[in-house]
Amino acid sequence: MKLSPYLMFNGQCEAAFKFYEQCLGGKITAMMTFGEAPDPSTVEQTPPEWHNKIMHTSLHFGDQELMGSDSPPQYYEEAKGFSVSISLDDPAEAERIFHTLAENGTVRMPLQQTFWAYRFGMLVDQFGTPWMINCDQAA
Repeated sequence: MKLSPYLMFNGQCEAAFKFYEQCLGGKITAMMTFGEAPDPSTVEQTPPEWHNKIMHTSLHFGDQELMGSDSPPQYYEEAKGFSVSISLDDPAEAERIFHTLAENGTVRMPLQQTFWAYRFGMLVDQFGTPWMINCDQAA
C-alpha cells in the first residue's frame, strides 16, 4: 500500500506544482488542464475561464508521489486538519526545503531542535498547503 497526498487548489495548481518541482527536486510527470480533457462533454461543461486550470497533475520525487488539481470555486475548501510531512536525514536539505516552502507563506513553528528531531518546523506555503519538515537526529 502507498499513500499519496492529493492537494486541491483555488486556481493556482500549476504554479504550486512548478514551485514544488523546483523545491523538492522532483519531476512533474503529468499535467492536464480541464480544456485538455479527453471527454468532450467535460470541456463543454467547463467555463472557458477554467479551460487552462489543472484537472490533474502528478509530481514524482524518489519513490514518492504528490498529486493535485484545481478545484472549481464552488467546491474549493481551504486545507485544514492535515499537513504534508517531509522526513529528511540531511539538516542542510531540511533547512533549504523549509525556507524555500516558507517564502511568501506563514511559518507556524520555526525550524528548530526538538526532543524528537534535530530539526522540526511547520509552515503553510504561499499556496495554502500546510507542511511539516522533520530531520531526524543523528544516531
